[in-house]
Amino acid sequence: MSPIVIQVIQFFLSLSLLIVLHELGHFIPAKIFKTRVEKFYLFFDIKFSLFKKKIGETVYGIGWLPLGGYVKIAGMIDESMDTEAMKEEPKEWEFRSKPAWQRLIIMLGGVTVNFILAVIIYVGLAFAYGDEYVPADSLKDGFLVTEKTLGDKLGVQTGDKIIAVDGNKIEAFRNILPEIVYGETMTVVRDGKSFEQDIPVDFIATLSEDKDKVRFLSYRLPFIIKDVAEGSVNKDVDFQPFDEVIKVNGTTVAYVDQVKPILEANKGKEIVLTVKRKSGDIVDLTAKVSDEATIGVHIGGLTMQQYAEMGYFDIKTKEYDFLESIPAGVDKGISTLGNYIKGMKKIFNPDTGAYKEVGGFAAIGGLFPESWNWPVFWNTTAFISIILAFMNILPIPALDGGHVAFLLYEMVTGRKPSDKFLEYAQMIGFFILIALLLFANGNDVYKWLFK
Repeated sequence: MSPIVIQVIQFFLSLSLLIVLHELGHFIPAKIFKTRVEKFYLFFDIKFSLFKKKIGETVYGIGWLPLGGYVKIAGMIDESMDTEAMKEEPKEWEFRSKPAWQRLIIMLGGVTVNFILAVIIYVGLAFAYGDEYVPADSLKDGFLVTEKTLGDKLGVQTGDKIIAVDGNKIEAFRNILPEIVYGETMTVVRDGKSFEQDIPVDFIATLSEDKDKVRFLSYRLPFIIKDVAEGSVNKDVDFQPFDEVIKVNGTTVAYVDQVKPILEANKGKEIVLTVKRKSGDIVDLTAKVSDEATIGVHIGGLTMQQYAEMGYFDIKTKEYDFLESIPAGVDKGISTLGNYIKGMKKIFNPDTGAYKEVGGFAAIGGLFPESWNWPVFWNTTAFISIILAFMNILPIPALDGGHVAFLLYEMVTGRKPSDKFLEYAQMIGFFILIALLLFANGNDVYKWLFK
C-alpha cells in the first residue's frame, strides 16, 4: 500500500471519529434538555446521502461531501438554513424555546468534547508509552546547526544550547524548534555563558521556504566509522567497524562537524587519522581525501542509547502509572492548545509571514505518518481535535463560537437577536468560512505546484 494511501486512510479515520464525537457533544445535551434533533450526519448531504436511516425522530446518515458534519436541531438557524420552520410558532421541543443557559450548553458541547477527547488521548499515550527524551540541557557540547543560513537568521551556532523560550525552560531537545516557532525570545548558552536572544518575527516564514531544512538543529555526534564504502579510495586502509576518529593530522577532534572542515582543506591529499578502536587501542592510519572531501567510509551505526552511554547526552525516561498519566495528559492538552493559540496570533500578524503556512486538507493529511504507527496516529488525532475545538469556538457566525457569542449577548442584555438577524449572520459567517477554506486549500495547491 502506497504511503499516500496510508495517509489518506488515517486522515479520514481520524476526521470521521472527531466529527462524530463533536456532533455527539451537541446531540447529547440537546436530548437531555428534551430538544428535538432532526438529523445527525457525518459529512454534508447536499442533494443526496450515501447512507441514511431514521431512528425515532432523528435521521442518521453519511453525506458525500467530507467537509465536516452536523446535527440539525429543531428551531435553530444553522447550516441547513431551514428558515421556513422558523416562521411557525415556537414548539416546546425546539431549540429556540429553551432557556439561554440550556442553549449555551448545547452549543458548547462540541468544542468541550473535542478538548476532553484530546486530553483523554494524551492520558492514554502517557500511560501506555511513557515519555523518552533527550534533555535539552544535557547535550555535552551543545547542538549542531546543520543549515548555517537558518542558524545565522536565528542567531545561533554549533556548540550553543537553547535552554528556555519566553522564560519557560525547555525540557526535551525535540521541543526546541516548536517552542522557537511560537516564541519571541530565547535563552542561549554559549561557551558557558547565557544570554537572551530575540527570535526574528518572520522566522516561521524563513523555515517555510525549505521544508527539507526545517530540522536544522541536531545532535553533535562523534566521527565513528561504520564500514568502508564500496569503491572507496581507502579500501586498503585498515579501518575497522566502530573506529572513532579522535585526531586528524594531530588536531584533536570530538565531532563529525570538526572533521569535515579539515577534510575540505585537504582535498586530494593524504592525512593521518588517529582512531580509537573498540578494544581501546589507539592507532594512526594514513588515508587519502577525495576531491569531494570524503574518505570513503560510512559513519554512525550506533544507537541513541550507545551515544548516551558514551556521554554525549542523557536520555531520560518518564513512566506513568494511571493516576500520574492524568495530570500529564491535562498538561499536554493545555500546552498544545496554548502553542496553537500563539501560532494563530502569528498568522494574524503579516510581519511574521505565518499566513503562508496556513494549510487545508492536504496539510492536515500530511501530519499523519506514511506508515501505520498507532502512537503517532493518536497523537496527531489529539492535535487535530484541539485545532477543531479552537477553530469552532471562534466568534464567527455559522461556527459554534458565533452561536455562543449571540447567546452570551442575550444572557447579558436580556434581548434575543431576531431570527432575521441570525439568518443574515449565518449567511455572512458561511461566506467567511468558504473564503478561509479556499485560502487554506489554495495555499496547499500553491505549495504543491511551486515548492
